[in-house]
Amino acid sequence: MSAEERILKVLEGINEKILTYSGENMMEDGTLDSFELIEIVSQLEEEFDIEIDAEYAVIENFANKETIISLMKKLLKE
Repeated sequence: MSAEERILKVLEGINEKILTYSGENMMEDGTLDSFELIEIVSQLEEEFDIEIDAEYAVIENFANKETIISLMKKLLKE
């Protein structure tokens, strides 16, 4: 399973609406709440055995599935 597939699986497990969301910012649109955001960070850290520093845990990096995938690919390369 690719990293992207693993990310999508984590997201689907938290809120399946994330996968079909087509807007600009899930938090502002009410698709994602702050508790789910914390859960996403926690689950991604666990899935990939990494730590997502506070500087990356900002709404802009979790606005939609594309920004989450982009962030994770960046973090996994570091």
